[in-house]
Amino acid sequence: MSAGTKSRRKLSVTFSSDISSEQSSDNAQAKNNSDSKGGRKSKIWEYIALSTVPLVLVLGNSMLVPILPTLQSELGISKFRSSLVISLFSVSAAIIIPIAGYLSDRFTRKSVMIPSLILYGGAGILAGFAAVWDSFGLLIGARALQGIGAAGTAPIAMALVGDMYKDGQESQALGLIEASNGTGKVVSPILGSLLALIVWYAAFFAFPAFCLLSLLAVLFLIKEPKRSEPPQALKAYLKSIKRIFATDGRWLLSSFFAGSLALFILFGILFFLSNLLEEPPYTIEGVRKGFVLAIPLLGMVLTAYLTGTLIRKNGVLMRWLMNIGLALMVVSLALAIWFNSNLYVFIGLLTISSIGTGLLLPCLNTMITGAVEKAERGMITSLYSSLRFFGVAFGPPLFGWLMGISHQLVFITVSSLSLIALGLVFFMVKPGKKVQ
Repeated sequence: MSAGTKSRRKLSVTFSSDISSEQSSDNAQAKNNSDSKGGRKSKIWEYIALSTVPLVLVLGNSMLVPILPTLQSELGISKFRSSLVISLFSVSAAIIIPIAGYLSDRFTRKSVMIPSLILYGGAGILAGFAAVWDSFGLLIGARALQGIGAAGTAPIAMALVGDMYKDGQESQALGLIEASNGTGKVVSPILGSLLALIVWYAAFFAFPAFCLLSLLAVLFLIKEPKRSEPPQALKAYLKSIKRIFATDGRWLLSSFFAGSLALFILFGILFFLSNLLEEPPYTIEGVRKGFVLAIPLLGMVLTAYLTGTLIRKNGVLMRWLMNIGLALMVVSLALAIWFNSNLYVFIGLLTISSIGTGLLLPCLNTMITGAVEKAERGMITSLYSSLRFFGVAFGPPLFGWLMGISHQLVFITVSSLSLIALGLVFFMVKPGKKVQ
């Protein structure tokens, strides 16, 4: 048997049997939890509570995108320095996420999420005062603190979904979380623009209120399943992580790259479009700009929700949707090389690319969350989320740098990267018929 055949067999076996021991110990507990919470009605409240976590995470970044040009002029800084308000938040989150993942595996998911939400909201208040005092240094310091808080929010919520649900319920919950993430991206430019009508830095002070609502939802609406086994010692835990990558590293790393690239492109495009709309001949500002920024994101939200509802652990369907999604990104971004001067066509192409992202991400989330046992799930999902954050972090500054050279170069670069991701996913990510 060739190495390639062994790898493909391992991938299929991993999805179907690598967590069988976990299922045997957790199925009864999951059933009891469902019965005791009132069945479907309680699930809806759990879904809502879980969805608030990625929503506040996205608001913390995307709500600031429309005010970046104003921030540049008010603080007298360059376009690159203003992009650091987004990037430093994401870099600090990306660095801390693996630590948060380990702590959530070692202790509980909620014991990490709750203090993280408190830090996230509190640092938002500090960022607001930094803006009032015209202190760019304090502002980016507060944003870095927010990133540390963000590390223990949505990435841990993804692992918690894997703990709480199985089969179709898990893929539906993960699809809803990705849709919530996308909804935040749709709503936040509009919300940020509306808040800027009061004063340009109002978004910083509004954000902690959203954190408080999410904190209350996590505290009172989510009951975390009890763990059937004690946490592993650090040495054994690291060996388990190493074993996972030795067995499934090729498809996991390919998935990590595709997911992080999708977010890199999405946030880079938001930054590109936000600056483009304020320049002649468009001169679209304020709330109008927020609505325009929301158009491509709406395509992603609807697609992500429908994808999460439809895939239901169907590995064959996942593979089709991932490849179709990346193909849509490649084609639309390549066409944008020539059609970025016509605003209507350009926004249409960006919307098609966002639809491709909506097809891709729920499938990746479901595969990565379900491919490992509960004891290591926090770390694997956190590593994936960490790379997604790096994608978000590097999107705005790299797009800003490329924009300074040529708008065409922006889309030559991202369409080429999307083509590489398509090749990796097509050849490396081959789930079995049924993803567990």
